[in-house]
Amino acid sequence: MDPVIVVGAGPVGLSLSLALAGSGVPSVVLDEGPGKDLPRPARTVVLHEDTSAMIHRLGCTTLRDEGALFAAWRTMRRRSRTDDARHITFEDRQAPLHLPQHALTRGLRDAAAAHPLVQLVTDSKLDSLEQDDRGVTAHTRGAETTWWRGSYLVGCDGARSTVRKLLGIRFPGRTAVERHAVAALRTELPWPGEALLHRAPAPGVPEVSARPLPDGVWRLDWLLPARGELVTPDALVTLIRDTLAVWCGGAAPPYDLLDTGVYTLHHRLARRWRDRRAFLAGDAAHLLGALGTQGVDEGLRDAENLAWKLSLAWHQGASEALLDSYEDERRTAVAARLRAADQAMPVLRGGGGLRTYLPGATRSGELLLTDGHLGRGPLGAVPTYAPPVAVREVPTDTEPGGQVANVPVTAPDGATVPLRDLLGRGRLLVVLVAPGTGVWDRRHWLGAGLMPRLAAAVSALPVRTELLVADGYPGAPAHTVLLVRPDGHLAATFAGVRPAELYEAADTVRLGAPAPLESSSTHPAVID
Repeated sequence: MDPVIVVGAGPVGLSLSLALAGSGVPSVVLDEGPGKDLPRPARTVVLHEDTSAMIHRLGCTTLRDEGALFAAWRTMRRRSRTDDARHITFEDRQAPLHLPQHALTRGLRDAAAAHPLVQLVTDSKLDSLEQDDRGVTAHTRGAETTWWRGSYLVGCDGARSTVRKLLGIRFPGRTAVERHAVAALRTELPWPGEALLHRAPAPGVPEVSARPLPDGVWRLDWLLPARGELVTPDALVTLIRDTLAVWCGGAAPPYDLLDTGVYTLHHRLARRWRDRRAFLAGDAAHLLGALGTQGVDEGLRDAENLAWKLSLAWHQGASEALLDSYEDERRTAVAARLRAADQAMPVLRGGGGLRTYLPGATRSGELLLTDGHLGRGPLGAVPTYAPPVAVREVPTDTEPGGQVANVPVTAPDGATVPLRDLLGRGRLLVVLVAPGTGVWDRRHWLGAGLMPRLAAAVSALPVRTELLVADGYPGAPAHTVLLVRPDGHLAATFAGVRPAELYEAADTVRLGAPAPLESSSTHPAVID
């Protein structure tokens, strides 16, 4: 079959291409630009536990080299540096990771350039596309005028997406939801390595946040009126000095200003995310980011959700229902995030009672904003999808459709790794909870107990599956069997080995047998 065409070489497009490559699917990434980004220290991204684990799996080395994990999160109100402070500490695997977006993009691009299944094409702007029953034909202009042939096409080309416009998909929403002034500077703050949210630090300043980067660099964000005057360089310097003075006891410490900017946040949601063999992902499908939420996080979740479904379609064929489920799951999750932000916005930005807008909410505004910044609660938590679950014989601490816990697991070859390290390869995971296997020799448990019957059942499943063993899983008794989707969401649980039910659950995950495959296309990736 032809490769998947990915339009756009930002973090979402590059992550999608690498996720596809990890499951053996070739892709062509059409990059409108020259193949590199100018460094912008003030343009950064925060990755939470699931998305940073995904980026690590894809081979991006800049997370380690150029990112900083939050040591803690601190919230404050008014001018006090200690009163009303709330302090949250993290373990490394749970801490949000902060890095410049150009560093993330560069690391993903380097990984893509080194992968034989990813073809990066720079200076190639899409200007037309055509679809038929067997694939997509795309035309680009730039250094060369070229036709490309693909099995599917995914628009990861940003807020002004050409793919979305060519498909005639509307992109309604709200304009100028929030506006921020930002600065990247090198200085010393009283809380090394800690991120900070400070509400009403000074008259006329409703909110400011600070996030650490390596080498003593910080990104500072000031909330501005959504529609206000231009922020002059002098006004920004005044904001910096006044803020540092509040934090450092009355006198601003020396600082080195590296980069500044003003950006406006919009909330938009595309009406459709799929048009036959063409899909939308990332900012092409949604815009969000107010109240501390992270649009890049959601775009990476788009890529992970779509990659395994396209992988199954490319290798074995997939049902239309499975391909439709990408939009059903991801659009529903992002819509819920936008709805929560819309409900909270009048309270957090305009006063009023939380219960008026968020029924049942009893949390303070600071804690609600903290949830958005830290990827928790309605503003930021990893979504729980609602896939059809064939069997749920054993309740665990993970709800069906929720993200699995990152427990250590052992594969039949004896390797023991965190469970999430094995995601993203286009295959289901079957995990047997068998206490004691962590200390047994592999020769003893591989052929003992439930393992032979479970291995036989797994080998008969209708999709590619990997068998794993865990010494334990939160809330699960011994001999529980977990069926996990390739993107790490729990599909089903069983009490022991149930071959027929396991087969039914795997078939349910793929949403039924695939449509008949067309004969392989004879078109090359590039059509002269």
